[in-house]
Amino acid sequence: MALSPEERWMRVAGPVDVVYSDDHIIVCNKPSGLLSVPGITLKDCLVSRVAVKFGQARIDKMVVHRLDQATSGLVLFARTDEALRALHEDFRLRRVSKCYEAVVYGSVAGDSGEVTEPMRKDMDNPPLQLIDHVQGKPCQTLWSVLSRETRGGGADATRVALTPVTGRSHQLRLHMQVLGHPILGDDLYAHAAARALAPRCLLHARTLRFRHPATGEDLSFEVPPEF
Repeated sequence: MALSPEERWMRVAGPVDVVYSDDHIIVCNKPSGLLSVPGITLKDCLVSRVAVKFGQARIDKMVVHRLDQATSGLVLFARTDEALRALHEDFRLRRVSKCYEAVVYGSVAGDSGEVTEPMRKDMDNPPLQLIDHVQGKPCQTLWSVLSRETRGGGADATRVALTPVTGRSHQLRLHMQVLGHPILGDDLYAHAAARALAPRCLLHARTLRFRHPATGEDLSFEVPPEF
């Protein structure tokens, strides 16, 4: 019997992995393949599952930020209007710190650096983004090498830490492509050789640091990737 798209994603994604929760916030570890928020046709997503689990009535009152469907890792949700407003303001003022881990194609030259190519939506090829030095929005990604690896068939790869100073859609994925080292398994921005080296996009939101919206306490969460 054929499975619906929702049933397929349920089987791929598994149950909600709650890292932390209290009366104001929820932190989850999102699996790769699950939407953060409802899509145009696919409604099953992390926020809807979290809302059911915690009895939240309005999912639109919970979303603080999101990860790409292909990306795994830490996602923060609000449980109250006050928490949502405070967290949105902290994101706007760049008080929230996020660090990602990825495995990219090839051996990256050097140990650290940055990419500052401006980006905008590719209106002819949604949901892709592209580099545009005239109309693109400013972007900044910091990268540093964690290790150098060998993948299947002897292909060189590099494990990197990525810090998005700005938070544009697909920023890390496009910036790694621009650097000449696309993320392995990335079905949007990687070439065929890089896509073939991993069964999923090897990008994971590993650390999340922010100020608690109610208590003001500095919180830090870390979940290592499965890859």
